[in-house]
Amino acid sequence: MTNTKNCQKVALITGGSKRIGASICKALHAFGINVIIHYGKGLQSAKNLSDELNAIRKNSAKMIGFEFIDIDNITKTNAFKNQVLNLFGRLDIIIHNASSFYPSDLNDEFEVLNRHWNDLFLTNAKAPFFISQLFLEELQKNNGQIVSILDIHADNKPYVGYSIYTMAKTAHKAMVQCLALELAPSIRVNGISPGVNILPPDFDEAMRATLTNSVPLKQIGTPDDIAGVVIFVLNAPYMTGQVIAVDGGRGLTLKGG
Repeated sequence: MTNTKNCQKVALITGGSKRIGASICKALHAFGINVIIHYGKGLQSAKNLSDELNAIRKNSAKMIGFEFIDIDNITKTNAFKNQVLNLFGRLDIIIHNASSFYPSDLNDEFEVLNRHWNDLFLTNAKAPFFISQLFLEELQKNNGQIVSILDIHADNKPYVGYSIYTMAKTAHKAMVQCLALELAPSIRVNGISPGVNILPPDFDEAMRATLTNSVPLKQIGTPDDIAGVVIFVLNAPYMTGQVIAVDGGRGLTLKGG
């Protein structure tokens, strides 16, 4: 990829309408890449972001809705593929950002845990794998790239109380490494692992202070921190199969499994 505003590469960002996904969309767009903003239920957020980016550069941002629960429906999945490719006529980059995140209590009923399992593995492992496969031919044709947003806890440092989430993100990390080998040299595949980033709105000041103090750099990360590293990875032509932690040093303080 060349660092030029005339670059007309096209990127699909899953979960691109909010938070980290929105920052990634803005960073790619500022770099001259046309963006496809995927959303599940956030139609209005996707529209607002699309309008904002198109006001900067006309016809440079488009949006598409697709519920990951439909990944097993071959008719809907193929329709999603065709819609994505028809938006700009090509696809060069996939950013796997969409993710469910919540704790799992082993004392919960089977039905609850099973529902958590299906949802967390769907968004954090299954959908990234099958979406990658869905656009494989297009990415190979364009010497494309895949970048996955992971989690520092997927690096042999389990998140206590979030066992299913940690397992799913670990599977996603394994996907990055497997696909990097299987798809080389035509497609590069890398991952980025955030640490403490956007905090839930229900965290009180004491909880925020505790988390801030747990980070060696003594600050909470921002979505822009992740987006900046996405740009770096896309412009590192000799890198594949790597996972970069963007965590203010937080990972160094965690116990390994």
